[in-house]
This record gives sequence, C-alpha cells and structure tokens, in this order.
Amino acid sequence: MSQKSEYADDTEIDATLDELPDEETIAETVENLEANGFEVVVVDSAEEALATLKDHVPAGASVMNGHSTTLEEIGFDEYLTEGDHEWEALPNEIWGIDDDAERQAARREAQTADHFLGSVNAIAKTGELVAADRSGSRIGAYPFAAANVTIVSGVNKIVDDLDAALDRLESVAYPLENERAKEAYGVESAIAKQLIFRQELEEGRTTVVLVRDKLGY
Repeated sequence: MSQKSEYADDTEIDATLDELPDEETIAETVENLEANGFEVVVVDSAEEALATLKDHVPAGASVMNGHSTTLEEIGFDEYLTEGDHEWEALPNEIWGIDDDAERQAARREAQTADHFLGSVNAIAKTGELVAADRSGSRIGAYPFAAANVTIVSGVNKIVDDLDAALDRLESVAYPLENERAKEAYGVESAIAKQLIFRQELEEGRTTVVLVRDKLGY
C-alpha cells in the first residue's frame, strides 16, 4: 500500500492545492457536479466510503479498479481481492495470468467491467473532474468503456476551477505519483494520457463519492 505520507517528505508540492475546503465549497462543488450529470455521495470518513461502495456495487457484478492510493487508503483494494463479497473480482483473474500478452488483453477487456472504480487527481468546484495516467489503464474506462464508474476522492482535491484542477495535476498529483512510481516500478511516471471529464450524459452511470478527509494524490 502506498500512503501519501511515504512520499510527501521527499516531494515538493503546491500545498495550497491540497487543503480541506469549507462546507460551502463542498456544497457548491456537489451542486455543480450534479448539474453536470454526476451522481454524488458525501461521506465523513474512509470507513463510511468503503461501506458506501459495498452497498453501491450489486452482487454478481464484474468489478475492476484502476490504481488509486485513495482506494488503498479506504481499504477497497484489499476488500475487492480478499474480502467476503459476491462480486467477480477481475484483478484476481488478471494477475493470475502468466502470459504477458494474455494478461494485457485481459486488462483491456476489464475496462468494460460492470463497475469500474478509481479516483481522479483534481475536482473543479465548477463541476469537472481531471485525471491523468502514464499508460491509460487507470482512466481508460471512465469516458465510455465501463457500464458504471465510481470515483472516490478526498475533498482535498477540490479546487476553484478547471485551470486550478489542471495545475493541481501538475504540481501536486504528478510529483507524488512520480515518487511512488520510481519506488514501485523503478521508472518515472508521466502525464501521458489526460482526461477532462466535463459531463456525464448517461443518467446514473458515474458516481462521485466525496470523503471529508485528505486522501490520495
């Protein structure tokens, strides 16, 4: 598990873009996200976030997750792969494949899971979500591929507008993720593939779970 605290001391970030907002800001963000077609649930803790996910995903669903420190911090990754649930946990199937080409094909197919869970790098108070990835495996399902998408984010990722969200990606999320990638994979990360999720046009497809806590990058 990669906690932010493991990298924060070695990383220069713009701390002004990683603060807990006031309740008025959270409420305005929720209003604008909902106006853009996103379902929004606000919870008070990591424990409540995990409980929300357990209730949100129905039994029998195929479930995949993109890498997310936030999901690790709330305990979802461990619950998905080892917990007592009635989901089809696609990561268990994927990482049990020895052949590299077959495993890569299975990872691509998993983008079309019934429920794909992950996080984002910034949330604009004006109602947009911003995320990036080196390979695209973390964000590829968000725009269309997955039947249902659930984004879990600490409220520390809320910033004033889209410009500030893009700035947070560069000056907070990337430096921290780069440190994690060097330790985990031995390579530097990159903002190679970037998504600005402005609207969800399919009712009920994308849910944003906001946690009143500092979580993730």
